[in-house]
Amino acid sequence: MSPVPLIQVRELVKDFDGQRVLAGVNLDIMEGGIKVVMGPSGCGKSTLLRCLNRLVEPTSGTIHLRGQLVTGAGVDVRALRQGIGFVFQQFALYRHLTVLDNVSLALRKLRGMRRLEAEQKAMYELARLDMAAHRDKYPGQISGGQKQRVALARALAMDPAVVVMDEPTSALDPLLTREVAQLIQRLHGEKVTLLCVTHDVLLARSITEQVVFLDRGVVRAEGSIEHLSSAHPDALIRDFFGRESGA
Repeated sequence: MSPVPLIQVRELVKDFDGQRVLAGVNLDIMEGGIKVVMGPSGCGKSTLLRCLNRLVEPTSGTIHLRGQLVTGAGVDVRALRQGIGFVFQQFALYRHLTVLDNVSLALRKLRGMRRLEAEQKAMYELARLDMAAHRDKYPGQISGGQKQRVALARALAMDPAVVVMDEPTSALDPLLTREVAQLIQRLHGEKVTLLCVTHDVLLARSITEQVVFLDRGVVRAEGSIEHLSSAHPDALIRDFFGRESGA
C-alpha cells in the first residue's frame, strides 16, 4: 500500500475577480519530504501556498491535511494555521518586538503558554537556528539572513506538520542563499516536512532532486531539473529551466 500524503491537494481552483489563477492544481506532499514548486511569475505559486492555510479561500477543490479535509465550512482555521507554519517572502516580523518576542508571541496568544514556557520554547528554536545570541535585538538590528532565521524559528516553534516557505532567498545575496540551502538541508535531516516556492534554480538544485513546475495555474511537470531543462517533451518547459539554469 502506498503511503498517504501528509498534504493532498486535488483540483484546486482559485479565481480573483473573474480571473482564474489556479486552474485545477493536484499536488502531494509526503511526510518528512521536501517539495519545491517553481514556475514563471504570475503562475499561481504564492496563491497556492496561501490556499493551503486559507489565508486565501479556494474557489473549489479540496485540501486534506493528514487525511482530514481542511477546505470548506466548519474547519478550525486557527488550528489549521498552527499546523502549517508559514515563512513569508518579506519575513513579516513585528518591528516593535524583539527577536524573542517575535518567536514567543504566537505560543502565548494561540497556545496559551505562560511567558516563561513560551520563551523557553522560543529559545530552543532560536538556538536550533543559531540565533539565540540575538534574542534581545529588534528586526531592524539584524540582517536579512538573520530575519529569515527568526521567521523560520517562529514557524517551527508551533510544531507544525509542514513548514511552507515563499521565495526564501528572494531578498538574499548568493552567500546567504547558500546558508538558507544548508539550513533547509539540516531541517530535512531532522525530518521536518518542507514546501518551498522559489524562482532560484541554484537553491532548488541544492535541496531536492525533484521539482514541480506550475504554469498557468496547473502542475504541468514534475521531475529533475536536468530532465526538465533538456529532455522534457514540452519546449516551453525546457526553455524555462534551461534559461533559469543558465544553460
